[in-house]
Amino acid sequence: MSFELTEDQQLIRSSVAELARKFDDQYWMEKDLAHEFPHEFYKAMADGGWLGITIPEEYGGHGLGITEASIILEEVSRSGGGMNAATAIHLSIFGMHPVVVHGSDELKQRTLPRIATGDLHVCFGVTEPGAGLDTSRITTFARRDGDHYVVNGRKVWISKAMESEKILLLTRTTRYDEVEKKTDGMTLFLTDIDRDHIDVRPIRKMGRNAVSSNELFIDDLRIPVEDRVGEEGKGFQYLLDGLNPERMLIAAEALGLGRVSLDRAVRYANERVVFDRPIGMNQGVQFPLADSLTHLDAAELVLRKATWLYDNGKPCGREANTAKYLCADAGFTAADRAIQTHGGMGYSEEYNVARYFREARVMKIAPISQEMILNFLGSHVMGMPRSY
Repeated sequence: MSFELTEDQQLIRSSVAELARKFDDQYWMEKDLAHEFPHEFYKAMADGGWLGITIPEEYGGHGLGITEASIILEEVSRSGGGMNAATAIHLSIFGMHPVVVHGSDELKQRTLPRIATGDLHVCFGVTEPGAGLDTSRITTFARRDGDHYVVNGRKVWISKAMESEKILLLTRTTRYDEVEKKTDGMTLFLTDIDRDHIDVRPIRKMGRNAVSSNELFIDDLRIPVEDRVGEEGKGFQYLLDGLNPERMLIAAEALGLGRVSLDRAVRYANERVVFDRPIGMNQGVQFPLADSLTHLDAAELVLRKATWLYDNGKPCGREANTAKYLCADAGFTAADRAIQTHGGMGYSEEYNVARYFREARVMKIAPISQEMILNFLGSHVMGMPRSY
């Protein structure tokens, strides 16, 4: 058993860290406060070739694994960019997995090279107001009309919809009460965001404001059959292929945010002098930070195991969910302690830890809540009765 990164993986980590350092806390604070997408950062990552890390080489990518993708997103988050930085590139780095595996050759050739170069912004359209985590209950419906589908419905919490040209959209093509298995009858499309038929409305939210979250109102959107991913009615199954790696990447982002929060807290604790001594000498300050270090280190080990299992074609559901749970918890706790270490200054925007705190909090909710992970582990891993 080896815990050491390969030379290539170490090079990826150092190269991404060096690039990300060019975008400092001031940059991210200004983008967050202005609610402005980080175009300069996105372009730098695209120009560096990092967006195509998991896209197959025949479509202009590097064809690497989820381990490499997790390293990139951890370093991006750890740079101080946090979730503003990670979300700006997250979907490009791995979100196209259903298209890579199940899309037609024509659809892949038409879209994947542009994603690899950063030319094409894409958002992910699954969540709906009336469905929440129960994806089987989505009601956005695609009706077949010759060589097109006509789509009507509503989506919510769609990140990057303001900037995106296309959407990976999950719809129903058979209604819920007409299928034997509740997850059947859903179809996935990668199609244009036609602003004449999709009304995009930003949601005011607590944090991560450099990247918008949006409601989408879809009225008579016509989608050509060529934009369908795989077979009609199997969209949910296609999404399942990406659930475990998605949780690993979120875990990596939470881990990076926890690391930078801890770094900032330690720096302040060493520099801030009260009662003629640095506050880091006080066990009431030092011990919570040391405790966060242990939890971040432990969470990272589970994440590394999870990505290794996935990249080697082994079952990884238990580890992927555990990694997301532990990294989200450890990252948020570290951010909370960073604020506490800074005292009143932590509540200001000047030291940035308030921004880290706001962004770390969402990791315990999205893309799946901590409680739903416990549901999974309790029923699917431990064999207890399903509680929901």
